[in-house]
Amino acid sequence: MTLLDKFEPLQQARERLRGLGIDPFNVVVEKILSPTEAIVDGRRVILAGTNNYLGLTFHPECIAAAVRAVEEEGCGTTGSRMANGNYADHLALEREFAQFYDKPYSVVFSAGYLANLALLSTLPGADDVILIDADCHASIYDGCKMSAAEVIRFRHNDVDDLDKRLRRLKDRARRTLVVVEGIYSMFGDTAPLKAIAEVKERYGAYLMVDEAHSLGVLGERGRGLAEAEGVEDKVDFIVGTFSKSLGAIGGYCVSPHRALDTLRYAARPYIFTASSSPAQIASTRVALRLLRDGGELRRRLWANAERFYNGLKVLGCRLGPQLSPVIPVILGESREESLAVWKELLEGGVYVNLVMPPATPDHRCLLRCSMSAAHTPEQIDTLLQVFARVFSAHGVAAD
Repeated sequence: MTLLDKFEPLQQARERLRGLGIDPFNVVVEKILSPTEAIVDGRRVILAGTNNYLGLTFHPECIAAAVRAVEEEGCGTTGSRMANGNYADHLALEREFAQFYDKPYSVVFSAGYLANLALLSTLPGADDVILIDADCHASIYDGCKMSAAEVIRFRHNDVDDLDKRLRRLKDRARRTLVVVEGIYSMFGDTAPLKAIAEVKERYGAYLMVDEAHSLGVLGERGRGLAEAEGVEDKVDFIVGTFSKSLGAIGGYCVSPHRALDTLRYAARPYIFTASSSPAQIASTRVALRLLRDGGELRRRLWANAERFYNGLKVLGCRLGPQLSPVIPVILGESREESLAVWKELLEGGVYVNLVMPPATPDHRCLLRCSMSAAHTPEQIDTLLQVFARVFSAHGVAAD
C-alpha cells in the first residue's frame, strides 16, 4: 500500500453519495437569512441543526461591536497570544469570563476544540490519569491522545462505574482528572454532575466539565450544568466555547487553580495558534453580557425545545433520554434509509444534522436537531408538519 491508499474506501463512499445526489456532510449554506433561516441547495430552509441556542449570531449589538473592531484593529492578529497576538480585548474578555464565573483564573483560546486539547495535553502528565466519560466529544478524545497520561473510560453517566475505577486507582486517584460534559452533543442528556462531584471529592481527584452545549442554556445565570446542580465549588476546570450560545468562534477555561494561568507557558495549542480575531473577541464580549442577562432568552429556548420535543413524541419518534435543546431523532441502523429521510426533509425545507456510526454512541443513525431562542412557534409547527409527512412516507416514526 502507498501513503494515500487508505483514503480509497472513503473516496468510494463519497462517490456513492454523489451518485445518489446526497451529501449530508458537505452541505453548502448559500445565504444566511436570519439565525433560523437560510438558502440551501437553492431553497429556503428552516435551520434546525445549528448550535445557535440563544440566536445571537444576528444580534445588532454583537454585529456593531464586530464591525467597530474590524475598522479599528483589522481583520486578524497575524500572531499567537505568546507572540504579537495578545490584544487588550483578549485580556478584557478573560477578565469578564472570570467575573462571570466568579473564578480567579481564566484563559481564552482560539477555538473550543483547542481549549480541550490544551487542557488535556498539558495538565495531566506521564504519571497521571485521565478518566473520561465514554460519550465525550472528539476534542476530548483528541486531547487525551496528545497527553502522556494514562487514559481510562467509564460507562456513560454511570457514577458507580466511575467510583469503581477511582477506587481501583488507589493513591493515583489524587493524580486523576475526571472529564465529563454538561450536555452531551449527540443525545442531549446531562451528566449526573452532583453525584460525580461527590465521588471525585471522596477520592481527591480533579474534575473538568465541558460546558460547550450547556453555557447559556442551564443555570439561573446561564453558567451551565455546574451552576444548575449547585456544584461549581467542586469543579476544578470549566471549559467552553464561543461557537454555540455566544454565536462566534473561540474557547475558554476558568478555574480556581493558579495552574490554569501557568498553563499558558506550557500548552502547545495555546502557544502555537494564532489568536482570535478582533471581531470575534468584540462580538463575544457583547454576547457574554447578553447571555448573563438573558433569562428571557433561556425561557424562550426551553419553551421552543419543549414544543418541538413534545410534538415529535406525538409523532411517535424515538427521542433522546431527556428534554434539552439538543433533540436527537433516532432512526435505526439503515444508512440508506436515513440518507433518504434526511434528503426529503431538506427538500421539504428543513435542515438538520444527519449523524451516522461511528460518530453516534451506538450503531444507530440519528437526526440531530437543535432548538434556538430565535425559532418562532410557527417555524416549529412547520418543522413538525414536514417531519410528519416525511416520516409517514418512510414508516420510521413509529416507536
